[in-house]
Amino acid sequence: MSTFQIILPSMNNASHAPDFQQALADHRLSVVVPMYKEEDNAEPLLQRMHEALADLPCPWELICVDDGSPDQTVERLRNAASQYGDHVRIIELSRNFGQTAAMQAGIDAARGSLIATLDGDLQNDPADIPIMLEKLLRDDLDLLQGWRKNRQDALVMRKIPSRIANRLIGKVTGVRLHDYGCSLKVYRAEVLKQVRLYGEMHRFIPVWVASITDPRRIGEMEVRHAARQYGESKYGISRTFRVILDLLAVFFFLRFRARPGHFFGSIGLSLGALGSALMGWLLWVKFILGEDIGQRPLLLIAVVCLLASLQFLTTGLLAEILVRVFYESRGTTAYSLKPVQEEASGWHAAA
Repeated sequence: MSTFQIILPSMNNASHAPDFQQALADHRLSVVVPMYKEEDNAEPLLQRMHEALADLPCPWELICVDDGSPDQTVERLRNAASQYGDHVRIIELSRNFGQTAAMQAGIDAARGSLIATLDGDLQNDPADIPIMLEKLLRDDLDLLQGWRKNRQDALVMRKIPSRIANRLIGKVTGVRLHDYGCSLKVYRAEVLKQVRLYGEMHRFIPVWVASITDPRRIGEMEVRHAARQYGESKYGISRTFRVILDLLAVFFFLRFRARPGHFFGSIGLSLGALGSALMGWLLWVKFILGEDIGQRPLLLIAVVCLLASLQFLTTGLLAEILVRVFYESRGTTAYSLKPVQEEASGWHAAA
């Protein structure tokens, strides 16, 4: 039996056009909310979620993922869920793995053809979800990113580092969005489930999606943002440095995941060319000019460059072998096909 909330569209609510109601009726929505130490936000979150999604013409479920909270977050989620029904699913992680892992757990458990994600701190407004779904379907997008244009956070500790990070990510990856850090997003599940999230890569989801689908199918829209009322923020200025390190990893995987030999080989060839040029100059000085080169620092630099060149070239060859073993052993391809909609069975459709 389906555990999705079955909602009849309100005939008095004209907020959504009839064509959107019909298009959305063919889908199922999974809302994923990772939570950590949000005991005071648990009950208000479920209440606001049900108010916001009350008029959706499609089945929907709410997946709350507790990331090993040491407080009463799980207990309060369970108490609140008992008032609404079994379409509210609570997933408990065995310990604190981080927001990215919690979000991936929720995505893995999601059964809808559309997936929405947002934070559990009530700074994101669930009322924006239906509006974003409408834009996603109307514009035929695979991902719609929220943009907290009027962000209610501290200027120095949150806003300025975030703006710098957003511009840096857009410059390096070519996927230019205003607000990578906003967790309020809606996706097509068949695209999102091809992405695997590790470390703290949740803020780079649009970039990973762009590696699977056409970047033109990624959009953004302004969403509401409220100041935190309960609990404390889990982020500080230190995350700026983690973003830079993660960005280096993202750049490597996007550009050289299927051809790591080009990355290491280009560095090796550059060092080899530099070392060869330096060694050539030293040979000229030794045999043509007749000067002693044994005590020159340039000789050591040339030798180090040649050795490093050899190291990078061999590392590139080994990386190429590992990539081929990875793709062949897992039956993975170096490409992705355009998803084809298939008619699902075993679902209790909305009336």
